[in-house]
Amino acid sequence: MESYKREFIEFMVESKVLQFGDFTLKSGRKSPFFMNAGAYVTGTQLQKLGEYYAKAIYDNYGLDFDVLFGPAYKGIPLSVATTIAISRLYGKDVRYCSNRKETKDHGDTGILLGSKLQDGDRVVIIEDVTTSGKSIEETFPILKAQADVEVKGLIVSLNRMEVGKGGQKSALDEIKDLYGFDTAAIVSMEEVVECLYNQECGGQIVIDDTLKSAIDAYYNTYGVKVTA
Repeated sequence: MESYKREFIEFMVESKVLQFGDFTLKSGRKSPFFMNAGAYVTGTQLQKLGEYYAKAIYDNYGLDFDVLFGPAYKGIPLSVATTIAISRLYGKDVRYCSNRKETKDHGDTGILLGSKLQDGDRVVIIEDVTTSGKSIEETFPILKAQADVEVKGLIVSLNRMEVGKGGQKSALDEIKDLYGFDTAAIVSMEEVVECLYNQECGGQIVIDDTLKSAIDAYYNTYGVKVTA
């Protein structure tokens, strides 16, 4: 596992973004873990978060793109922090762009924040986590309606590795099949468990045998089934 991935997992736990316990998800599923990217609230946290995203984008897509698009609302600070990090770490200036929930009809009009989109722009979409792919359903048509852009891929912070709406493949794989662009994550839940199981993080064992059994049971029910 790359060192930045291990650091990112510990960073999520220390920031109380990734929590373990008993949670009811929006889907109605009972989960032993929960991720809330809204818990990144300080300047230091956002700076670090942007750097982790920048490294993952570089590893998966390189720097051959023009725009980083963050769907409203959580994608807005993600896109801003990460464009800053890409500039600082790699000396590459990419533009940030986000959408508004409603079209603005005065002043800076339109549905986009940040950079306007141009024909031929190569775009990477950035999100916190994708469980069902609903946000992509909403934002992909917006992107394509603004200009003839090429979506290079989607980057999220955590791949939950559970089945999407189709009940067979993960949400990230469903998006890839449906829209034809690559998908990636900074880390997967498999890597989270590998890093934290019976290992100290912040002076305590985060995933002990009991919690590991609960996570295994969850994936026996909702995890992606690997077929030969």
